[in-house]
Amino acid sequence: MTGNTSSAFHSAIHSDVLVIGGGPAALSIAAALAAEDLQVTLLCPQGMPTTWANTYGIWAEEVDSLGLGHLLGHRWQNTISRFGPGDDDPTADANRVVVHRRDYGLFDRQLLQQHWLEICHRHRVSIRTDGAVTISHDPFSSTVTTAKGETVQARLVIDATGHKPLFVTQLSSGLVAAQAAYGVVARFERPPIDSEQFVFMDYRCHHLSAEQRREPPTFLYAMHLGEDRYFVEETSLALAPAVPFAVLQQRLAQRLERQGAAITAIEHEEFCLFPMNPPLPALNQRVVGFGGSAGMVHPASGFMVGSLLRRGPQLAQTIAKALAESQNGPGGISGSELAQRAWTALWPAEEQARRAFYRFGLQKLMGFDQARLRHHFEAFFQLPDHDWYGFLTNTLNLAELGAAMAKLFALAPWDVRAGLLLPARSAPTWSMASNTDAVPIDH
Repeated sequence: MTGNTSSAFHSAIHSDVLVIGGGPAALSIAAALAAEDLQVTLLCPQGMPTTWANTYGIWAEEVDSLGLGHLLGHRWQNTISRFGPGDDDPTADANRVVVHRRDYGLFDRQLLQQHWLEICHRHRVSIRTDGAVTISHDPFSSTVTTAKGETVQARLVIDATGHKPLFVTQLSSGLVAAQAAYGVVARFERPPIDSEQFVFMDYRCHHLSAEQRREPPTFLYAMHLGEDRYFVEETSLALAPAVPFAVLQQRLAQRLERQGAAITAIEHEEFCLFPMNPPLPALNQRVVGFGGSAGMVHPASGFMVGSLLRRGPQLAQTIAKALAESQNGPGGISGSELAQRAWTALWPAEEQARRAFYRFGLQKLMGFDQARLRHHFEAFFQLPDHDWYGFLTNTLNLAELGAAMAKLFALAPWDVRAGLLLPARSAPTWSMASNTDAVPIDH
């Protein structure tokens, strides 16, 4: 909500940048801004949690390239996917394995949080447990009033409160597709996957009934966490409306039963839901988004933390440079111009074009049935490692992305080519109620 500040509030804080939020996006951009020697205030509406509850996976090369490999709590060299229909189908090699030949990692959530917190503390970021209530703007700054009756005045406000942001204006373009997943960290009578293994996608459907195979496809995402502990998660790539959690939970149970991998003890249960292909927010507004509030989830893969790590420092440098120029020049930079420079740095034209391409591709995939989707991913992972890795991590430039997709079209079987060329079909919908409450994750 917006409104005018009042002199009745009993205290005021002045900063270069005010960041709102308490998750990875908020903490990462606060740390990046502080590292540029800016005065930063971080408002955490519910306070900074002891450790985040969500699961954050990443291809290890992404963090290695940034010198942050030590933040991984687990790392797998045995990384695979399976796309066969199932071991009860005599017409196909259902047990064939796609070996990815790339390490995959799982962040140690406490180490990741401490990494950013240490930067914030070193550079004297003011971290306050308080909620933002209203915001108002003057030509050169913005003022936020808080639930505790304080006012925070800053040259720029960054809203990193997630997919339902507090102050960033979101644009509407109809029903948005969401990735949904249900998973558990558990112990099993029999291992659900091989020891020391990470399974990126297992699309086999041997555990499903004939009727279930006509429904939107889901896949297993799984990892061995040591000893007899495993994380297993049934995931829907994207659907609008999202696949209900009850369906995902049932399918995971069927999959585990088929494998004889009965759960003996559940340590953690996870319900995950986040939008995959929302439109970008308005890029001409005074409040700047970061993370989910800025549409930074990769529309094709659901990854975001790698993008936070790469793009946060770039955004912070742009903001710091603009503020430094303002101090040295006559009149100073207006709040609107500062926000515009930040939005342009976050979403330059090429970044927007790549995102549009990913959204287009996702729309096609959502119309694919079980068989066609499996054929697509089998062809996708026949691409050179640089191409499929760059696609999933959004590290290809626009020319490389176009070249990779041309290779994919040449590799793909005819049913996939037809699906890519013909108008996108509407994906099947579920008769059950859609998900409403869930915890967003990034894997």
